[in-house]
Amino acid sequence: MSKQREELEHRLKLRNIKLSDYEDIREIMVSIYKNQGGAWTKAELKNQLKAFPEGQICIEDNGVVIAAALSIVVDYSKFGDNHTYDQITGFGKFDTHDDDGDTLYGTDVFVHADYRGMRLGRRLYDARKELCENLNLRSIIAGGRIPGYSKYADEMTPRKYIDLVKNREIFDPVLSFQLANEFHVRKVITKYLPEDTDSRAYATLLEWINIYYEKDEKLIGNKKSIVRLGLVQWKMRRFSNVDDLMQQVEFFVDTVSGYKSDFCLLPEFFNAPLLAEFNDMEASEAIRNLADYTDEIVARMSELAVSYNVNIVAGSMPEYDGKKLRNVSYLCRRDGTQNKQYKLHITPDEAAYWGLQGGNGIHVFDTDAGRIGILICYDIEFPELGRILAEQEMDILFVPFWTDTKNAFLRVNTCARSRAIENECYVAITGSVGNLPKVENMDIQYSQAAIFSPSDFSFPHDAIVAQASENEETIIVADVDLDLLTKQRKAGSVRNLEQRRLDLYSVQWKQKKQ
Repeated sequence: MSKQREELEHRLKLRNIKLSDYEDIREIMVSIYKNQGGAWTKAELKNQLKAFPEGQICIEDNGVVIAAALSIVVDYSKFGDNHTYDQITGFGKFDTHDDDGDTLYGTDVFVHADYRGMRLGRRLYDARKELCENLNLRSIIAGGRIPGYSKYADEMTPRKYIDLVKNREIFDPVLSFQLANEFHVRKVITKYLPEDTDSRAYATLLEWINIYYEKDEKLIGNKKSIVRLGLVQWKMRRFSNVDDLMQQVEFFVDTVSGYKSDFCLLPEFFNAPLLAEFNDMEASEAIRNLADYTDEIVARMSELAVSYNVNIVAGSMPEYDGKKLRNVSYLCRRDGTQNKQYKLHITPDEAAYWGLQGGNGIHVFDTDAGRIGILICYDIEFPELGRILAEQEMDILFVPFWTDTKNAFLRVNTCARSRAIENECYVAITGSVGNLPKVENMDIQYSQAAIFSPSDFSFPHDAIVAQASENEETIIVADVDLDLLTKQRKAGSVRNLEQRRLDLYSVQWKQKKQ
């Protein structure tokens, strides 16, 4: 791994706060609230954790807390809308927490200055929403500062200011963020935090309604049931450099993330347009030069995964270590960690033009949204690989591909549908469209992205969850239900995995070093 990639790698973890995190939390609070009283004492944090440990959430990076959100449960009728921060939090001791309350009250959210722009606040808000749903609480309520108001206080009322922020005429660093996270303003309250001079002691009383109220849900941290997949059907176009390429990648990652997808899948060799820079070289030399960009692209892709809170299956790219040229797909998780899967089977064309060699290992990867496998293009045409992954309890199989003609595409498509049925899993495929004139061996493209399911009563009648239009640049976003896979494997009309005749045959992996 390059030095650049080591420096950029994060290991983000969402968890509950511990008392041993105090010094990390204190450092952030002192920096942010130096004009509003600074940090809590360690004794205050101890009381908060004792009162409601499940509501005190943080994000750590490589073991250091870099963001946190705190909350309590209250019987809101005891306080009403005209409360102050000190009243509802018991002057920060959280002795107002009520296990039998009906409302999750957000007391604070803060992010270390070095981690601004990574959308960690949104993750904390999402965790709060999940906690509210899983505790079966009516809503989340919070008093929100409006620090930008001080610039306009002499010319407009707080109500007018809030209306302009809602209409995006004015940006407020706190209120704009809260509105973007599906909170609405119930009213304006006064003297909420008297020491908050930037807000002129005003605050917004914000609410997020739990539409699942009265349902019995699990607490945060358990395996997701509904997983949202975002597939990018990528158009090949000329890019002058890596920055141009990554600008287009970020556009699609941003779009997929905007639909709150858990995964974003890109095609095989999505970075092929950069080959145009090496048109004067032999094909084998050009692809090795393209491999020089892989480390940089993976590092930047990992940053996008963290920043946009989506696990990225980064298509595939060439990797060259001076001895072997291989085709590799990177899994860039949204917690900052990475894994990779090599293409195992090399087509005759890839071997002849480029001298590609196959990898020697196959893996199932754990993620926060299920166990996944990755098979690059031609590999999906070998049923043994899907079966080996299924035996390791894979839920979703991702297949980034590149095909030039319809008959080549149909091989990938048909085999992917077969893998979904025979292995009782979801299979997501996507490729590239368009043309790349004068880029040898990558000049034409054919694709129709799709998500396939097993074929039984619980799934779509044609076993197609979603499917893109042929040969058009687009995305498809769809939900898959992992609980249905469990149901299929245990009670389906047919049960391909359970009813194999292992007394007659088996598929074995002959272990070899990667």
